[in-house]
Amino acid sequence: MTTNPFSNLSFTKLFAAQIIALVGTGLSTIALALLAYNMAGGEAGRVLGIALAFKMVAYVFFAPIIGGIVHRLSRKTFMISMDLLRALIVLLMPFVSEIWHIYLLIFLLNLFSAGFKPLFQAVIPDILDDDEQYGKALAYSRIAYDLENILSPTLAGIGLLFFSYTGLFVFNSVAFVISAVIILFTFLPKSKHVERSGNILNDISYGMKAYFKTPRLRSLLVIYIGIAVASSMVIVNTVIYVKDYLGETDSSLALLFAFSGFGSILMAFLYPKLATIMNDKTITQLGIIILSISLFYMSIEPSLIIALSAWFLIGAGLSLSQIPSGKIVNMSANPKDRTAYFSAQFSLTHLCWLVGYLAAGELVFLFGFGFTAIFFGCIVAFCYIYSVLFWPDEESGNLLIHKHQSISHTHTHNHDDHHKHHDNTQEITHEHEHQHTEVVHKHSFQIDLHHQNWPKN
Repeated sequence: MTTNPFSNLSFTKLFAAQIIALVGTGLSTIALALLAYNMAGGEAGRVLGIALAFKMVAYVFFAPIIGGIVHRLSRKTFMISMDLLRALIVLLMPFVSEIWHIYLLIFLLNLFSAGFKPLFQAVIPDILDDDEQYGKALAYSRIAYDLENILSPTLAGIGLLFFSYTGLFVFNSVAFVISAVIILFTFLPKSKHVERSGNILNDISYGMKAYFKTPRLRSLLVIYIGIAVASSMVIVNTVIYVKDYLGETDSSLALLFAFSGFGSILMAFLYPKLATIMNDKTITQLGIIILSISLFYMSIEPSLIIALSAWFLIGAGLSLSQIPSGKIVNMSANPKDRTAYFSAQFSLTHLCWLVGYLAAGELVFLFGFGFTAIFFGCIVAFCYIYSVLFWPDEESGNLLIHKHQSISHTHTHNHDDHHKHHDNTQEITHEHEHQHTEVVHKHSFQIDLHHQNWPKN
């Protein structure tokens, strides 16, 4: 069996849809900056900062809701609907006449993105059930995000030679429509029947509860605090470092971002090789160590050479610490509950970025760049130490000995799952009384309806 994920036609189509949508979104990001400047002038930065906060709020609060209810819906129909709604929202951007219109449209746009992205992430392991294929797919996805950061400004610059920034919004709208069409003609495996007990509120909170009950995911979330503060330092304060500390031009700003992107892309290409000699826990921790060192390195006396190497290392660390996260979440989730777990991951990590963006801006303003870099470096180092202490040993895989108490309960299931009935082989979803006798056994362990708490030993 080939380990190349592009040998799978469904993945190839979804990857193409992702690339097209990413480039379109990148064009809109640049167009939004120009729109904000056109409407707010010198306060454009403040407008963009508030818009970014609305984006994160949409991600944090809406993703868990989608994760809790999407198993009730058709995955393909839902993803296409999210793409078409995003296309409509972007198409409205050129017609805004008030600043609050920007905030509203950005919130709605990212509301639908918060619905699309976690479900998209959860579909990929259903398509690629080979672990090595899936690992390569995650690396290629990271490369796609980094290339978008390089390609979109280039394409936008070329486009603005021929039309105004409003045309960039139109291109983004078209990109979302193309993405929807590609998904329409992509085969997606039928979603697995989900076992739940309780009402819709329990469905919505299920992913979060299960996430926090899983030790490796708690450690991964702490790791993401470090990832968020490191990336926020780059995103928010690179322009401050270049203009106020180095006294350089806009070309140096682009150069620093490019070096960060190159570091990230290089590690994404190396990840499949690293994954053959290290487990994902070790690779993630290696990435967080690099981030901590990079931040301490940033605090040295301002110099373009030091900055270029520091930003390159930041990009490398961000790539190594984030690429394995999809595999880590996937191995922690029962396949039937995968979307709920990915939605929780999406929401919680973006909450980290929301705090990181605010902290990075305020601390540099109050205490300066060097102090903030050292402070953030210490936070990232603490995140690494936490993962060493509390991330369980992964050498034995996910196989855990645990005990089930005798319990009787009612739940929904069908006849293709692990509850077989000798008198009926037809696949019909239904509810009935189900009883477990007390048993001690060992198997791949995830938090689900039948495993409510992580084994203590």
